[in-house]
Amino acid sequence: MTDSAVDPNSRLHTLWLCEAVRLREEHTGLLEDNEACRKARAIKGSLAERLQVRGLFLAKRDGLTTALQHWLQGAKLAFWLLMVSAIISGVVLANTALSGNAEAINIFWALSGLIGLNLLSLLAWCGSLLFTKQTSSPLSHAWLWLSNKLARDAKTVQLAPALLVLLQRHKLLRWSLGRILNGWWLLTLTTALLSLIALLATRRYGFVWESTIVASDSFIFLVNTLGQPGAWLGFGLPNQELIQNSGLQALTDEQARQVWASWLLGMLFIYGVLPRLVCSLLCEWRWRTGIKQLEFSAEDPVWQPLHERVQPSSERLGVIDKAPTTLPSSQAGAYSSGHNAVLVGIELADSISWPPSQLATTVSVGKTQILDAGVIDSREQRRHILEQLTTQPPARLLIVCNPQRSPDRGTLHLIAELSRTAVATQVWLLDVAAPDERLSVWQEKLDELKLAHSRTAPWDWLQGEQDKEYEDPGHD
Repeated sequence: MTDSAVDPNSRLHTLWLCEAVRLREEHTGLLEDNEACRKARAIKGSLAERLQVRGLFLAKRDGLTTALQHWLQGAKLAFWLLMVSAIISGVVLANTALSGNAEAINIFWALSGLIGLNLLSLLAWCGSLLFTKQTSSPLSHAWLWLSNKLARDAKTVQLAPALLVLLQRHKLLRWSLGRILNGWWLLTLTTALLSLIALLATRRYGFVWESTIVASDSFIFLVNTLGQPGAWLGFGLPNQELIQNSGLQALTDEQARQVWASWLLGMLFIYGVLPRLVCSLLCEWRWRTGIKQLEFSAEDPVWQPLHERVQPSSERLGVIDKAPTTLPSSQAGAYSSGHNAVLVGIELADSISWPPSQLATTVSVGKTQILDAGVIDSREQRRHILEQLTTQPPARLLIVCNPQRSPDRGTLHLIAELSRTAVATQVWLLDVAAPDERLSVWQEKLDELKLAHSRTAPWDWLQGEQDKEYEDPGHD
């Protein structure tokens, strides 16, 4: 949460993952989120912060966080592919504009080939800003499609729609897609300008204008009007005599060739490169400003169904009940978990006495107390103990298991949930008669969970004698 408040990209990624989880739940129903909601309620933060904690936990659990990294890698690769295509397009554009008879290049066709399609695209994009709420283009769709394909992760299919919905809600979609569209055209036209300079510098071209219905006076006016902004920047501007003569035949005069070539370069820069540069800078500025102002709006109607799960009504109304002083368990008088060490059992047989006899003879070491949380036998006990441990995480947690029972999926899931509430966790497989095969399965599964385990109770570790780094700093 802290990083998200500082780094705009982290904030965007946080909201993006939460939106992906929300869209998934919108289509498939609410996910199993008991642990996520417990962690959200435990932070005692605002409603928006709790919703983000829930969303990020579910995203990480279900692999969306990893999928996001894959998608971003695919998006970067797709971006570079588009940039390569822009460079190739620019070279093709310049060569096409000067194709044909080099001694008689039609200035109309050359100019239209260089900036015609770009101007149509630019007008369409500007029109969409003024008259539509959404902005899109084949180029942006191509980038999103390429990003999904190059990510090579099936779960990334949920991310692109979530990103579009998120950006549209915050009015950033048009600026995001505008960065891609205008950036692509800017690189294309810049490449075309450089290619055009290279062609004009290495080959001899003659320029003419031809028209059946446009009079020479009209053409002179058009050339002067369009070329005046370029002339202010130092580009060539043909005079009336040169324009009239070019309407008759390609001029062999070197100065005439250079003036027309300079005028053509000026047209490409003024009406091609410059507008795209301005639009690109505008989109970049609006994008960067927008992501810095991104906020998680918990009051948005799309998040209303989740309010009660992360923040009960009584808490929102300001009526907060005092936290219970005991942990629900199968033993009366179990203590709360807000201490350094907690002992808890999972589905122990009736023949196994609880609490362990060693606990009765163990005294607190310094100010470290080992507290008995009882045995978890029912769903209700499980829920209440997890709530308490999440609210008051212990420094050390010892989970006691009966190796005579099979380590089924539910038990392993509970062990994993309990371990995530403590700073450090170990598992004590009771020293009771159990088949070697079953004991091996227990050890294998606990190794997969990366939890330390033993057949003897690690009392010294639980008391803090072997692991001083988990001592409470306030109790030196």
